[in-house]
Amino acid sequence: MKSIWNGSISFGLVSIPIKLFSGSDEGTLDLDMLDSHDGERIRYKRVNEKTGEEVEWKDIVKGYKKDDKYIILEKEDFENANIKKNKTIDIEQFITDSEVADVLFKKPYFIKPQKGGEKSYTLLRDALKKTKKLGVATFVMRQKENLSLIGVYKEALVLHVIRFEDEIRDTSELELPKSKVAKKELDMAISLIDQYTEKFDFARFKDVYNQQLLKIIESKASGKVTKKEKFESKATPAKDLMAQLKASLEKRNKKAS
Repeated sequence: MKSIWNGSISFGLVSIPIKLFSGSDEGTLDLDMLDSHDGERIRYKRVNEKTGEEVEWKDIVKGYKKDDKYIILEKEDFENANIKKNKTIDIEQFITDSEVADVLFKKPYFIKPQKGGEKSYTLLRDALKKTKKLGVATFVMRQKENLSLIGVYKEALVLHVIRFEDEIRDTSELELPKSKVAKKELDMAISLIDQYTEKFDFARFKDVYNQQLLKIIESKASGKVTKKEKFESKATPAKDLMAQLKASLEKRNKKAS
């Protein structure tokens, strides 16, 4: 496993040299884009807008447009914007996990101590486990400042990159319904939720979509394509809510018995 960021975590005056590793894999098949006319692979080129000539990666730089002119930024400019945050994940406060909305989470990274940081790493991990708290920290990675939460997954410290407040859109734009529900309907819905409440089993949930897609690919390769039945999701009419809730409860009770 290759590290993607090297630096340190600090809380108070304690500094822990660490490495970050991606904590997740993208669960998608490796598909190429093809020309529908002849099935040949499509390739993208980085082309100079003025000359039309292809530009190699080593010759590409980043720039910010100001007054119709680009200001070229070097690697050192990104680092110098905040030298500390390029090298240190500074925990600024601790919170309980219930204070964080799921919509904020973006991507997890596993944290491993570097040589000399083993004891302080263990100290932070065990303290977070015992208090059931998360550390709130900011740092810079890939020329972007990140807000993050540091917690524990199994025996490893894990850093969750989360969204800044201004990255979350205002829900008022959704024009959400203001209809009311009857107490009986609400009580029935709560009973149904209670019936389906179980201890979370991580291993129970599998990504089966890729397996199903592979079967379609294999069947197309063999020339034996079978048509699938169409599925259409229909909204439950308001007048049928109680009946459907009651039927759901009965179905769940039968399954449990």
